[in-house]
Order: sequence, then C-alpha cells, then structure tokens
Amino acid sequence: MSQSAPQRSLTASDIRARKGADPLVCLTAYTTPVAQLADADCDLVLVGDSVGMVLHGLPSTLGVTMEMMVLHGRAVARGLSRALMVVDMPFGSYEESPAQAFRNAAHLMAETGAGAVKLEGGAHMEETVRFIVDRGIPVMAHIGLTPQAVNALGGYKVQGRGADADRILEDARAVTRAGAFSVVLEKVPAALADQITADIAIPTVGIGASAGCDGQILVIDDMLGLFDAFKPKFVKRYGDLASEARTAIRTYAEEVRARSFPAPEHVFSQEEPGT
Repeated sequence: MSQSAPQRSLTASDIRARKGADPLVCLTAYTTPVAQLADADCDLVLVGDSVGMVLHGLPSTLGVTMEMMVLHGRAVARGLSRALMVVDMPFGSYEESPAQAFRNAAHLMAETGAGAVKLEGGAHMEETVRFIVDRGIPVMAHIGLTPQAVNALGGYKVQGRGADADRILEDARAVTRAGAFSVVLEKVPAALADQITADIAIPTVGIGASAGCDGQILVIDDMLGLFDAFKPKFVKRYGDLASEARTAIRTYAEEVRARSFPAPEHVFSQEEPGT
C-alpha cells in the first residue's frame, strides 16, 4: 500500500509566489489549540504582539516582551503543520540598529522555529529589513497604521489620506526594495491599498485596507468575538464566543449552586469498573 507524502509547511517563498494569485488567508494565534484550529484553512499564522492586549490585558502592544513572543511562538509552533508561522518583533527589539534587529530576529527564529519575523515601519526601516534578509531571515513588513508607533502617530488613526498617501506608497516601495517577502497594510484607504497592491511585486496583506489586497489578516480573538472590549470598524465578527462563554459559565455556576452538577453520570461509584 502506498503512503502519501507528509504535508510540507508553507515557506516565505511560497507566500511571496502567491502575488496576484488566490488570496492569502492569515490569522493570529497565541496558543497551541487555536493554532491547530487555524492550520487547516490558513496560509500564514502570525504570533502577533496583539497577544499583549487580548491575552495579557495590556492597554497596548508596547509592553510586550521578547520572552512573551518566544513563549507564545513555541506554543503556536506545536499546533501547526501546514501554515507559515511568522512571529512579531516586539517594540524596542529592532529599532536601535540593524545589528540589534538581526540578533533579536535570530533569537526568535531559533527559539520558536518560526519561518519568518514581522516588524513595523517603512522607509526608515529599509536598511534594517535589508540587513536581516541578507543574513537569511525572511521579513514580513508592516506599514500604514503601525500600533507600536501609536504615540507618535497620535492614536489609532487611518494613515495615508490626502497628501500623506505618497509617504505610505514610498514605505511600500522601500520594504519591497529591501527584500521583504510580503507587507501588511493596516488602516489605509482602500484606493491607496489597491494602488500599492498594483505597484509592488510582493503580496499585500490587508487589515482595514481593501478586498483587493493579495490577502487578509485579522486578530483571531476579534473575528471570533472572544475579545469584545471594543471592535474596530475593519473587524467582522464571524462568531460571538465571548457571549456563548458567559452563558455557559453562568449556567455552570447556577447548576453548582443548585447542586445539580455534578449529576450521577459525572461521578463514580465503588462498584463501577474502569477509570
């Protein structure tokens, strides 16, 4: 009997080759069980620094550490067999110099088994992206709204409106020149996202951008309705798991207080065989 070949994980080169082809499906994940759920349908799974907000209760991504990214990266890696795993470089781990960026990117790759790293910034990060890529580490870029720069940007505002569009377009061209294999476009006008997608040779992955991007990404806790403290305009909730969880927990609490749980089928007798 013939045996089928083991499934090969997607690589950064595979993702880059999807430019202009079937849209890339991307989601975040931070734990093994969620990674297992996402793996079958996603091309790319991002261990995002959004973990700080959705799992650790931080007010922004700025407090996320390398140790946190390694911990969650290892967990996600255990749940993936097909999708490319990309790990975010946290704030402060790459901005100082290209050498600092490479050391921390190499650390993330070695400790998690990631296939690539992601970092924020456009033209001003061109040298850093090139330095990392030239040393064998695939880089996913991230431009437009860059949450790690939220204080400099004056909040979570749409980027690239009016005359500012030229800045975002140049950011996209810069990271492409530097060798990034793809670029996230966050919270930019749809027409600008379409222009960038047509202009550059690497896939664009939109989040609050345009359906015309080469792919889309969402924070999985947002799209499942697990994180419901607020909902950005660009999020579509494909589930309402927080509400379902509240209902389940409430029902459990009521049954415990009423002593209706555990019921006879949930407990063990002296005579019952087995475990």
